[in-house]
Amino acid sequence: MAKQNYFQRTGRRKTAVAQVRLVPGGEAIVVNGIPYEELFPRLVHRQAIMMPLVVTENVGKYSVTVKVNGGGITGQSGAISMGIARALVEADESLRPALRQNGLLTRDARAKERKKPGLKRARKAPQYTKR
Repeated sequence: MAKQNYFQRTGRRKTAVAQVRLVPGGEAIVVNGIPYEELFPRLVHRQAIMMPLVVTENVGKYSVTVKVNGGGITGQSGAISMGIARALVEADESLRPALRQNGLLTRDARAKERKKPGLKRARKAPQYTKR
């Protein structure tokens, strides 16, 4: 069987799921068939996506293809970041300490808290009236 020439991993954040494929060579980052600059207009989201590549000094060494669905743009950018970090570790195990030190391999478990019965939201109670 032929050796695969790419590294694929999944990243998750809130309800967003990103399937990331890293191919050595090239430097394009394509998300759902669209360049990531067009899909993520805010600089904060673009920086989050690039963070694993910047931390490991691999900018321009890999071409990244992503399929992402669910969640909003912040959750999607976080999921893409985690997917890229996991794929980089699969490509080169020596990058793990740098990625772990910057918190890029840790799943952010925060999610929206469910609404409780008798309350207006998860914790907001109806206004109390004494008389």
